[in-house]
Amino acid sequence: VQLQASGGGLVQAGGSLRLSCAASGSRFSRNTMAWYRQAPGKQRELVARITSGGNTNYADSVKGRFTISRDNAKNTVYLQMNSLKPEDTAVYYCNAFIIATTENAWGKGTQVTVSS
Repeated sequence: VQLQASGGGLVQAGGSLRLSCAASGSRFSRNTMAWYRQAPGKQRELVARITSGGNTNYADSVKGRFTISRDNAKNTVYLQMNSLKPEDTAVYYCNAFIIATTENAWGKGTQVTVSS
């Protein structure tokens, strides 16, 4: 599985961005997909996760502001980020937990910068 993330950029506090992650492979719908982020000097943390059945969970810090979704027909997972805060500034990574092999796949990160 190869993952290609896009949609990062610079936005003012209170603004919105939508990240996209396109995945290769024919079994996308079976995999749990997630977004992680890593800010400078901090550990990578889970932002949001969506299972093959559409169940979602979020970090407390983004609940009510971020929404993860998936389009299995397009092999793509999205992260809609609203009401962005400076503390959301980080490199965001797309992750796939591959059910068939119980392995994790990572995409290259996309930078999100929120100015105050």
